[in-house]
Amino acid sequence: MTDERFWDLIEAAWTPLGAEVGAARRALTTRDPSTDAWEMPENSVVEKALDAFLGNLEAAARDLSADELTDLDRACERLLHDIDRADIHEVTDGSDDGFLYARGFIVAMGRDYYTAVVADPRVAILDADCESMCYFFAHVHHERFGTFPDTGSGISRESCSNREGWPD
Repeated sequence: MTDERFWDLIEAAWTPLGAEVGAARRALTTRDPSTDAWEMPENSVVEKALDAFLGNLEAAARDLSADELTDLDRACERLLHDIDRADIHEVTDGSDDGFLYARGFIVAMGRDYYTAVVADPRVAILDADCESMCYFFAHVHHERFGTFPDTGSGISRESCSNREGWPD
């Protein structure tokens, strides 16, 4: 249920940004992976919309309870952890922090893009990032309640922590 709620909030934050932004997200999600996303005008449209998306997401999360924010942070943490993989890093590049922020972009783009990257990492975009998404719900929790949530998951969203994603 939390995953559904998580993805619903992500989509709800993108929706008010209009048809052009929605079309750009779809184009990046469904593009031929051999096409350089940086040459696509849709990439610029999405980049310019990220701050407004985050503002919409913050407004949607503003009145959530501590438990709801913790659940959403746990969902984000797991999604980031699951795509902490060498094959995705190969496409996105970046240092440890840079790769975390690239994974933040993948999550911020929504379920369709996330699923596309999981299925074919070549869909990911070199050097695209959304640092704010990585700890978004944790920061909202901290702002509202004065503490960071304890997800209790035992996993880390930090780069190279998913042993299954980084075979020896």
